[in-house]
Amino acid sequence: MILSVILLPVAAGALVLLVPFKKRSQMEIFLESMVILNSILVWQLLLHRPENIFTLANFTGNLSISFEVDGMGMVFGGLVSALWPFATLYAFEYMEKEEHEKVFFLFYTITYGVTLGISFAANLLTMYFFYELLTLVTVPLVMHTLTREAILASRKYLYYSLGGAAFAFIGLIFIIIYGTTTDFMLGGVLDPEKIGSRTNVLLLIYVIAFMGFGVKAAICPFNSWLPDAGVAPTPVTALLHAVAVVKSGAFAIIRLTYYSFGAEFLKGTWAQDIVMIIVMITIVYGCSRAVKETHLKRRLAYSTVSNLSYILFGVTLMTPMGMVGALSHMVFHAVMKISSFFCVGAIMHQTGKSYVHELDGMGYKMPCVFGVYTVSALALTGVPPLAGFISKWNLASAAVVSGNRIAYGGIAALLISALLTAIYMLTIVMRAFFPDRESEREAALKGALDNVTDPGWKMLIPLFVFTAFIVIFGLYSAPVVRFFTDVAGGVY
Repeated sequence: MILSVILLPVAAGALVLLVPFKKRSQMEIFLESMVILNSILVWQLLLHRPENIFTLANFTGNLSISFEVDGMGMVFGGLVSALWPFATLYAFEYMEKEEHEKVFFLFYTITYGVTLGISFAANLLTMYFFYELLTLVTVPLVMHTLTREAILASRKYLYYSLGGAAFAFIGLIFIIIYGTTTDFMLGGVLDPEKIGSRTNVLLLIYVIAFMGFGVKAAICPFNSWLPDAGVAPTPVTALLHAVAVVKSGAFAIIRLTYYSFGAEFLKGTWAQDIVMIIVMITIVYGCSRAVKETHLKRRLAYSTVSNLSYILFGVTLMTPMGMVGALSHMVFHAVMKISSFFCVGAIMHQTGKSYVHELDGMGYKMPCVFGVYTVSALALTGVPPLAGFISKWNLASAAVVSGNRIAYGGIAALLISALLTAIYMLTIVMRAFFPDRESEREAALKGALDNVTDPGWKMLIPLFVFTAFIVIFGLYSAPVVRFFTDVAGGVY
């Protein structure tokens, strides 16, 4: 069953090119049916998870390509499978105006299966294999338009990802040498007898591997690829910035910290201090750049840079509460950010406008899109009772309880980020609903808003569903947070 949910999207994506669909609607029905079917199979797997590890291939020693549905895999796999059907539906309407549509959906659907491979990897080698594969299948998506900007952006994304993977590979090698196994075990797998007096060497390797996996999580100073990747179609950037790529980076760091090296080995060391300071710097840097940025997608990209390091801040606390905070923001941010990105994509699709100053008065022409965007903006800011408030509260609470003095700097970074997030997110809302009178008159004279309307149902349904998730997670977060607590405690 585990292997089938990974291979089904791969096969479905390949069939898009091989099957001669007579109508575009036939391709849409086929793809949406396959994606929904796969998501149903994933949830069936999560609700009736197998106890045993499924091994696909054995190599020398204890190295193997194996899969398992543990607590962490349930969180990430459930998140990916819940969002992908709606993202695919949105992509159908968005891509109507784009060329090379079949190639796009080929890689878009394959990415679903590869991301699930990362989710259900039973060991560090398997996760690394699919982590590298994720780079290869998403590069064509970034360069889809084949413009000069897209080619340069895809090249930078490839170089950064391969460089990061090289650093991550060093961590894999040291886990193989100094660990009892490469399997993921909460608490870590390092063998004290093998480590001996080499503690500082292992700590250095952890920092190197953290930075390597952190490239996809857009930590400083390796984050410039993410805003540049905004040249890709919005369905791609939404998944890059909300689910598939960047969350895979954060997920890999959680695995590395809690399941390979072990929080007890790392906690209280200089390695913990270094990575915590790096993520705090990234939090403030990302939201500061977002305030300055005027291009809509690049503004949200820098917002993602900041919010990803919220997750990593929880990880670097290296406590069960820190993991709960990290998992909370990993899930809640995914819903909030994919919603805001899809709103921006709808604006660009309907109007051709890409900059903040071009949005004056559009809120009244596109009330559904800007209404949803307002909810996601308030949630990202951390306004209660929406989802963003819950995850930020969990992170701040974990920082206080941790007793780490540097963690208080993280709380300050969260507060600064909340203020700056309100500025860069709500500025768009203010321009849309409360435009400058002179700008409004100029737009009216030019007829710029005459034909502006909300998009069709294929775009609107995902937006309304994500908005519902944002509200529900805010009002009824207790069961979800309780599950995260069980995962952090090793119950799953």
